[in-house]
Amino acid sequence: MSDNQISNILSNLLIFMLGILGIFVIIFIVLKIKERNENKPAREQKNNEIKAKENEENQLNKKSINEFMEFDSIIDSMIYNKRLRKYVMVIESQGINYDLMSGIEKNGVEAGFLQFLNTLRAPIQIYVQTRTVNLSSSISIYKERINRIKDKLIKKQMEYQENLDKNSQNNEEQKKLEFEIIRLKNLYEYGLDIVNNTDKMSMNKNILRRHYYIIISYSQESVNGQYDEEEIRNIAFNELYTRAQAIINSLRVCSINSKVLDSIQLSELLYVAYNRDDSEIYNLNKMINSGYYELYSTAEDILKKRERELDKYIREEALKRANEAVLETVEKKEKEREIETREREKENLIQQMAQIILDENETLLGRDLKLEAEKNLTKKKGVKKQNEK
Repeated sequence: MSDNQISNILSNLLIFMLGILGIFVIIFIVLKIKERNENKPAREQKNNEIKAKENEENQLNKKSINEFMEFDSIIDSMIYNKRLRKYVMVIESQGINYDLMSGIEKNGVEAGFLQFLNTLRAPIQIYVQTRTVNLSSSISIYKERINRIKDKLIKKQMEYQENLDKNSQNNEEQKKLEFEIIRLKNLYEYGLDIVNNTDKMSMNKNILRRHYYIIISYSQESVNGQYDEEEIRNIAFNELYTRAQAIINSLRVCSINSKVLDSIQLSELLYVAYNRDDSEIYNLNKMINSGYYELYSTAEDILKKRERELDKYIREEALKRANEAVLETVEKKEKEREIETREREKENLIQQMAQIILDENETLLGRDLKLEAEKNLTKKKGVKKQNEK
C-alpha cells in the first residue's frame, strides 16, 4: 500500500471517530436537558416551600401572638384563656419588713402565715414583679395641692390687708390671721421643697419596687350542666372572688394588706410583664389617656386650645402679680407700723438708752453719782408725762 492510501484510510477513520464522539455528545446533552426538565417542578416546589416557611417565621400574625400570650381577654377583673377554658384572678399584696420586727411581731406573722397555708383549699401561684418607681403622678398631685395652698395664702394676705386698711380694732382676729398666714407660708415652702426633692429623685432610674401577687384560677370544666358563656363567667367570678376574700382575710392576720386587681390594673400588670423595657417610656395610663387604643382621634379646635392656654396664662400672671402686690403692701405696712411704734415709744426708748449708758459707765461715775443721775432721769420722765397730759 502506498503512503497516500494509508493517509486516506487514517483520515476516514479519524472522521468516523469524530462523528461517533459528536453523536455521544448530542445524546449526553439531550439526556441532561430531559433530566433538568423532569426535576424542575420538584425544585420549584421545594423552593416555594422554603420561602413560605421563612415568611411564616418572619411574620407574627394575630394567631401566633395570642398563642404566645396565653390569654384571650380581660373581663370582669379576670383574665380569660379560651383554649384552656380557664379564668384567672390576681390579688396584689403589700410587702412587710420582717427583719425590722420584734420577736413577738415575728411570731405573730409566722402564726398568721401558717393559718393562711392551712386555709388554702385550691392551688395558688405567687408572682413577684419588679418595676421602676414612677413618681410623675405623685408629683402632679403634690403640685396641685401646693397651688391650692398658695391660693389660700394669697386670700388670707388680702383679707389681712383689708383689715389693716379698715383700722380694725379686733386684735384677736388680726393675730389669728397673722398666725394663719405664717402657717400657710411655712406649709407652702415645705411642700415646695418636697416637690423639688421628689422631682430630683425621680430622675434616678435605679429606684426599683417589688410588687407581690397571688394568682388563683378557675377552670370551666368544674361547671356541671349546660350553661352559656355569661353564666359560666358569673359562676367563675363568684368562685374566684370568694377565694380571693378568704385569702385576703387570712393575710390580714399577718399584717399584710391585699386587694383584688380590677381590669385596668390587670392590663397594667400584663403590659409591664410583656413590655418590661418600654413600660416606663410608654406608660399604660398615658396611652389610655391619649386615646392610643381608639381607631381614630380628632384634634381639638386650635382656636379653643389657644383661648384655653391664654386664659390659663392670664390667671397665673394675675395671681402672681396679686401675690407680689400683697407682699409689698404688707411689708410696707409693717415698716410703717414699726416706725409709728418707735415714734410713740421714743421717750421710753430714750429713757431706756440713758439708763443703759449710766449702767455701762458706773465704774467711771461712781455708784453715788449714778444713783443721783437715775433720780434725775426719773424726775424728768415724770415731768415729761405731766406736760404731755
